[in-house]
Amino acid sequence: MTDKLDKAPVGSPAGQVPVSGAATTAPEYIKAIPVRHVGRWISGVVVIGLLVTLGYAFSQGNIQWHAVGDKLFDSTVVAGAGRTLLISVLAMVLGVILGVVLAVMRLSKNPVTSWVAWLYIWFFRGTPVYVQLLLWFNLALIFPVLNIPFIYKDEMTDVMTPFMCALLGLALNEAAYMAEICRAGIQSVDEGQTEASHALGMTQAKTMRRVVLPQALRVIIPPTGNEFINMLKTSSLVYAVTYNELLRSTSQIGSTSYAVMEMLFVASIWYIVMTSVFSVGQYYLERRYARGSLRSLPLTPFQRIKANLASFSNRPSGGVSA
Repeated sequence: MTDKLDKAPVGSPAGQVPVSGAATTAPEYIKAIPVRHVGRWISGVVVIGLLVTLGYAFSQGNIQWHAVGDKLFDSTVVAGAGRTLLISVLAMVLGVILGVVLAVMRLSKNPVTSWVAWLYIWFFRGTPVYVQLLLWFNLALIFPVLNIPFIYKDEMTDVMTPFMCALLGLALNEAAYMAEICRAGIQSVDEGQTEASHALGMTQAKTMRRVVLPQALRVIIPPTGNEFINMLKTSSLVYAVTYNELLRSTSQIGSTSYAVMEMLFVASIWYIVMTSVFSVGQYYLERRYARGSLRSLPLTPFQRIKANLASFSNRPSGGVSA
């Protein structure tokens, strides 16, 4: 039998290996050189060049920019913006309420209510909003008198005012889209929730009101916010029924002052401001309803900026250690 060889160096205790002198020195700093992205710089320069060209073209155009500033806060324009906001909010509220009812009817086991809800959604989603507004505006051509026995009777032209035509046209069309959004939210709730509620003795209506709908809001809220922002812009179509909203107010000023394009710029600025404000509100509303589905909420824009500034100020100046 051969003896085991002792691999320890001569003159050193067994089991001990001398430590190299290089291992005791401090690690050198590595100078990190970022990768050059030439394509990013080229695309950035091209985009900036296009923006400068577009800005120069508008600066050389026959545009009275002082008229935009003078009429931006004109009383007629501000009143038109207020009416745009009013008709959008009212139409959205009615659309949401009717949409929830239609969604429940669509999911009902009663074939009559389910079929009626499907027919409503099919019609109002299949015809343009502009056409629906004109139908309400010209309703007096086929029904000269609105006669509800023992309740109400009046000329249809007095009933279908521009405001009523705009409200019905926008709200009933929106209800068809909200019905599909609410139906998707209701179906996203697990059926076990409904079965457990029924086992506790809750009725179908109570289960829908207290169990299903509160959980479905997490799915319903984001597209509803998008629908309201879209409603703000779609409200410009009520110009066809002579409702004096933002676009009609600015167009009337433009036709009398011969500043047509300038007043369209004014209307565009107001629409951008309103949609931007409500987009911020939509973001925080979605963030609130996401608390039950996410482990950690996404950072808000201000929190993101603060974190980036903190990471930039805490970055080491000597490079990256090995």
